Amino acid sequence: MVTIMNSLYKVSLTCILLLIWGVNPLQAQPKDGIMTEYPEEKAEIMQTWDEIVESVKDGDVDKLISFHAYGPKFTEFKQGAPRNGGEENEAFERGVFGSVQEVIKMDGNDMKIAVYYENVAVVTFHSDFHLQFEEEKAVVNDQISLVFVKNSNGDWKIVHEHHSPLRKS
Repeated sequence: MVTIMNSLYKVSLTCILLLIWGVNPLQAQPKDGIMTEYPEEKAEIMQTWDEIVESVKDGDVDKLISFHAYGPKFTEFKQGAPRNGGEENEAFERGVFGSVQEVIKMDGNDMKIAVYYENVAVVTFHSDFHLQFEEEKAVVNDQISLVFVKNSNGDWKIVHEHHSPLRKS
């Protein structure tokens, strides 16, 4: 009987220790990078966004393209079309932004920047872009998500874009 009680005691103690060890990571989660705020990184992303807008206003398409990390991991969703990659995104951006005659307005409204682990960020906003082409003015009111990753040089690069129409209320 004593042997059985000792065995039950050991099993119970082991279960309690495993439970405690298993709960500790859950309790630590808010401090592990998911819930942590990163004000310096948010400021860097905002600076990168400002530089993206300036590159478009200046008509510097090569600089605009330099904010992307094109390669096999780059993805884009645009207006409900199937996913495409870096080559398609670059061709589209060169074609569209290379044809802009004037940037009348390029606002990112209701922008939210969520940084994770100091090197990944998801930026969401509602675009209010007014772009003048030769004979046509285009107004782009989309929901946009950009995923940024900080590279080994400390630069934030876009690795994913998602554009979908913003429904009028």
